[in-house]
Amino acid sequence: MGAINKMKLFSLDEIKDEFIGNRGTPERNLYEQELQAEILGDVIKQVRLERHLTQEQLGKLIGVQKAQISKLENNTTNVTLDTVLRVFSALKAKLSFSVSL
Repeated sequence: MGAINKMKLFSLDEIKDEFIGNRGTPERNLYEQELQAEILGDVIKQVRLERHLTQEQLGKLIGVQKAQISKLENNTTNVTLDTVLRVFSALKAKLSFSVSL
């Protein structure tokens, strides 16, 4: 029991700093961008399923093939802001952006 009490705990940011790189480094920036794109894909899939739409149906609503929706949801392609806006518009979902400097 005593060994557990002596273990040092690390925050997630400390772990990322150690293994990915400090904030502001190219490696950390790339990691953060990829993570945000993955989260975006997960949100699109979740909302699509809540709206009871298939990938094919959503693709038809915005004028792309089912494969493009799959790639978007699985973060396997670069996506334009225009596509993201069209997807959320077709899903009748509000989208807000926050930019901080």
